[in-house]
Amino acid sequence: MAEQQGYGLLKGKKGIIFGALDERSIAWRIALACQREGAEFALSNAPVALRLGALDDLAEKTGASVYPCDVSKEDEVEDLMQKVKDEYGKIDFMLHAIGMSPNIRKNKEYKELNYHWYQQTLDISAVSLHKILHFAEKKEILNDGSSIVALSYIGAQRIFSKYSDMNDAKALLESIARNYASRLADRGIRVNTVSQAPTQTSAGSGIKGFDGMYTFADKLAPMGNPSADECADYCVTLFSDLTRKVTMQNLYHDGGFVNAGVNEEMIEGLAKLYGGENEDE
Repeated sequence: MAEQQGYGLLKGKKGIIFGALDERSIAWRIALACQREGAEFALSNAPVALRLGALDDLAEKTGASVYPCDVSKEDEVEDLMQKVKDEYGKIDFMLHAIGMSPNIRKNKEYKELNYHWYQQTLDISAVSLHKILHFAEKKEILNDGSSIVALSYIGAQRIFSKYSDMNDAKALLESIARNYASRLADRGIRVNTVSQAPTQTSAGSGIKGFDGMYTFADKLAPMGNPSADECADYCVTLFSDLTRKVTMQNLYHDGGFVNAGVNEEMIEGLAKLYGGENEDE
């Protein structure tokens, strides 16, 4: 879908895409969709992710430059913004698709979090949005009317036990997006988060119990889980001029999951699975 014929929605626009890792990642699919719609952009990820991923392949496909950047380090974020400005000039959009939890990777239960790792989770997955906006402003790289989108998850509002401290990180991410958006509104700059359904990506597969989360959402959402390419198409509309007054929003892209209760198929399945527990012996 990301490679279908485009509409020219981003023709003449320039941006930065943070977080693409491999062809399964949502940021990768968003990059392809942005190219399809006529945009030019830089790609960035942490040095370790660049070694593990295949970002050079994406750069070759899209003609993008790649800039290593550890978003936990302020000097690297500032340096990135200057380098992108030197090469591209001012930009019109940014994608924040950055998330990482050492506690989840190490199977630490929420009540037993390693607090140093917890701080890393919050810093990399949420505070990094504040940093890239701060240094984008400092380097005067954002055009008036720009659009910033950060990828979130409904774990910011509802508790998914296996999502652990990332529930907290996504809640902080959404708060930062609203706070910063209110301060950029006078320039017509929008900041929104997109709460994407569970998606089959390399990052998602690293969460214990992810398959169950994916199946649960897919069965409950009236339209099922949207794909990474469908998320990419949605993000393109938010980068475009068609959404000039959409800001400070957390936008659910989840096939209706957020408003679904329970459907008959799931009720029947639960009855079969647990029905015998309430029968008299």
